[in-house]
Amino acid sequence: MEQKQSWDKVFPKSDKVYHRKVTFQNRYGITLAADLYEPKQAEGKLAAVAVCGPFGAVKEQASGLYAQTLAERGFLTIAFDPSFTGESGGEPRYMASPDINTEDFQAAVDFLSVQENVDPEKIGIIGICGWGGLALNAAALDTRIKATVTATMYDMSRVNANGYFDSEDSETQRYEKRKALNAQRTKDYLAGSYLRAGGVVDPLPQDVPFFVKDYYDYYKTQRGYHARSLNSNEGWNVTGCMSFLNQPLLCYSNEIRSAVLMIHGEKAHSCYFSRDAYEKMMLQNPCPENKELMILADTVHTDLYDGGGKNAIPFDQIEQFLREYLK
Repeated sequence: MEQKQSWDKVFPKSDKVYHRKVTFQNRYGITLAADLYEPKQAEGKLAAVAVCGPFGAVKEQASGLYAQTLAERGFLTIAFDPSFTGESGGEPRYMASPDINTEDFQAAVDFLSVQENVDPEKIGIIGICGWGGLALNAAALDTRIKATVTATMYDMSRVNANGYFDSEDSETQRYEKRKALNAQRTKDYLAGSYLRAGGVVDPLPQDVPFFVKDYYDYYKTQRGYHARSLNSNEGWNVTGCMSFLNQPLLCYSNEIRSAVLMIHGEKAHSCYFSRDAYEKMMLQNPCPENKELMILADTVHTDLYDGGGKNAIPFDQIEQFLREYLK
């Protein structure tokens, strides 16, 4: 897919960094598209960070903001679109995979590792929202990753299998989900196309839970809307996230030896994902001393996408963490 060359981010362009488009391939031969941000005053080999997320977003949204901001602070960074979405390749479109999307992070590490101005021993990753869980999954698999940051993390396996707040955690409810998804597969096959699930609901009903309004305020307004964002438009395919139902992430998260910083808002509907994932990660972990859970007061889920108008993203602490463990 051809990349748009003009600046089309939901955040302003910084005059402190160089920006250019890059591509690289993952292990499945899918070409991934990314924005590379390089500090203008950089010298020598730099520490590098790959950023992705939120789930259903594109690199022109939150991940690009994180990447550009960290480049202003001296890191070489990339924000990339996952397989099957945005400007990245992969057919059919608008699919997700716990395996391929974990591989996307590893492919980003491949790319960064061979850049002339990057120190391959100083590579970290940042996953936002659903890509937080995938970042932890990648950190458990890829020993080249020396530091991982998650922001407002979702465990996509858990939410697909159990529903929000584990309200659908039963064999019967999972069976009904599987039944409906497989029926949709048959319909899609007959139609020769995939039914889209719809992005964030629009117009917004008055009786929706707060977290739906929270998403609407980001994805459906000038604050964060982007034409290529699935959440801003027609969403994933109905069957797009099917494999998350019985392919759980984070099975070996308690074997992650590298450094991990997990950040979440206290008032985020999703905070339980980080609290529980951190507890699981720390269970008999061989390197507990380099793991941290940071809970931010008065902060909701999308505040960690763009600051929420109150500078909620703790970039100072993220920078300090990355400098400590990418050295």
